[in-house]
Amino acid sequence: MNEWIRGLFRHPELLRMGHHQRAEDLNLGLGWLYYALGRALRPAAVVVIGSYRGFVPLVLGKALADNLEGGTVTFIDPSLVDNFWKEPDAVRRWFEGFGVRNVRHFPMTTQQFVETDEFRILGPVGILFIDGYHSLEQARFDHHALDDKLAPGAVTLFHDSASVSVSRIYGEHRAYERRVKDYIDELRRDPALQVLDLPLAQGVTLVCRR
Repeated sequence: MNEWIRGLFRHPELLRMGHHQRAEDLNLGLGWLYYALGRALRPAAVVVIGSYRGFVPLVLGKALADNLEGGTVTFIDPSLVDNFWKEPDAVRRWFEGFGVRNVRHFPMTTQQFVETDEFRILGPVGILFIDGYHSLEQARFDHHALDDKLAPGAVTLFHDSASVSVSRIYGEHRAYERRVKDYIDELRRDPALQVLDLPLAQGVTLVCRR
């Protein structure tokens, strides 16, 4: 595993975006949690919405590949930050360069993905990771869109949930407030849900049904 992490962190961009990573001691930070959930839950299907350079789909893909059962990561990202996810062959080579061959990328928004045949045939989802556009409305849409696809005992993770802050990832002229925390506060009022915040780095919140 250390060699795999060393290869991951040769790319400085995979140390960014608030997952509490640290190259000096090959520390995946919150990635250890993502990997552990993938190994412990052993899901056949994982969905990741949004990722700057693929840290989360890489770690979850590695976890599923290390399980006897295998599994597939469905990765939804329309590449609105830049063109990194635009070219299918380059995306495939990026993931395969880390030995991860079980990630299927869909270069579209969640709103577009739910209209596809791939969404309709998507099997029970064991882990849903929401890290796309961080408005309250989009966090809510992402969650509701996949909620009926969740397997019993599934876990949903929301990244950037620790606080309300301004994001300039799309450029100064498209700065906006990240309000995932506001949606988490909504979920906390639902007695059917268990909600756990981990306020490390930019924060991640785990949600599952009681």
